[in-house]
Amino acid sequence: MALSVRIIPCLDVKDGRVVKGVQFQGLKDIGDPVELAISYYEAGADEITFLDVSASLEGRKAMLDVISRTAESIFIPLTVGGGVRQIEDVASYLDAGADKVSIGTAAISNPELIEEISKKYGDQIVVVSLDIVEDADARSGYSLTTYGGTKRTGVDALSWITSNQDKGIGEILINSVDADGTKSGFNNELIAAVRKVTSLPLIASGGAGVASDFLPAVQAGANAVLAASIFHSGQVSIASVKQELSASGVKVRM
Repeated sequence: MALSVRIIPCLDVKDGRVVKGVQFQGLKDIGDPVELAISYYEAGADEITFLDVSASLEGRKAMLDVISRTAESIFIPLTVGGGVRQIEDVASYLDAGADKVSIGTAAISNPELIEEISKKYGDQIVVVSLDIVEDADARSGYSLTTYGGTKRTGVDALSWITSNQDKGIGEILINSVDADGTKSGFNNELIAAVRKVTSLPLIASGGAGVASDFLPAVQAGANAVLAASIFHSGQVSIASVKQELSASGVKVRM
């Protein structure tokens, strides 16, 4: 039986507040992360994702408090990422109440960390978050970026996934830097290209603008779809996304 497609609101957290920009720039204050997480839980979200976009010492302290208060208030999986460099960072997020931990920059620079984490905690908690840009110089046409999409690595995205998909990754979060915050639709070509090289669960991120944008992402190979701006603004509801998918024959948790 096919698993339900998951709808995941993403909350970018900076110093204890939710922020959002376009292509990681021009961040604006959106609100309190705990209040927003609770509202999304009550609205039918399947999971919640927090990304610590400051990841400084003070940012981390604020984040741990946010995780703890949120974990006490919602009863769906909570994924937390941002600034994870070593296994101790993973432990701090899990101890605070996270169910999964998202790893980006450190996973690219040190894939062995993925194996270390999965061996200790299980691959079900490991989400590898890849910020991907279109790159004419890359063999596949896509390359990886690090540090929140600000630094180009020149590493071919599909080659990296192919080489590291057996290291204990539970699922891959594919974020299209080019589409992030633009509300122009998911990068479905990117999703399809990644799906061709891996059978791992894929979370599609970047570019959602209307409820009808989600179905093509699922058809391209996404097992879950993640969005921020359209949910924060109230422009699109979680219920409307699920209704749109369900009407097209996609299994969702209603």
